[in-house]
Amino acid sequence: MDGPPASPQSDDQTSVEDLRAAVRQFVAAREWDQFHTPKNLAMSIAIEAAEIMEHFQWLDGDASREYVLDVKQKAQVADELADVLIYALCFANSCDIDVSQAIRAKLAHSETRYPPEKKGLPIKK
Repeated sequence: MDGPPASPQSDDQTSVEDLRAAVRQFVAAREWDQFHTPKNLAMSIAIEAAEIMEHFQWLDGDASREYVLDVKQKAQVADELADVLIYALCFANSCDIDVSQAIRAKLAHSETRYPPEKKGLPIKK
């Protein structure tokens, strides 16, 4: 194994269910369930995703890669990504969607639409 040992809170040590439970507990403690309708959560995901885009708005592809090499800028982008993922997990909790099953089903579908032998950007016709 290369690098330092994994943090108990890193991706390789935390399940999706662990994160869903943490988000569920956070929301419940604040009695926000009443506001967490599918519509409100879908809008919140889009709003927070736009805040990620704002960091890269005027950068080209190479500059966007360099942008996240800066520790402070990377932390700001990570904070916005956390907002997106938290709202996505809230959405999954609200709609009772199994995130792992949804991702695996989508990857299986995409595998047939975009097989590895068709490399490059997918272009819809």
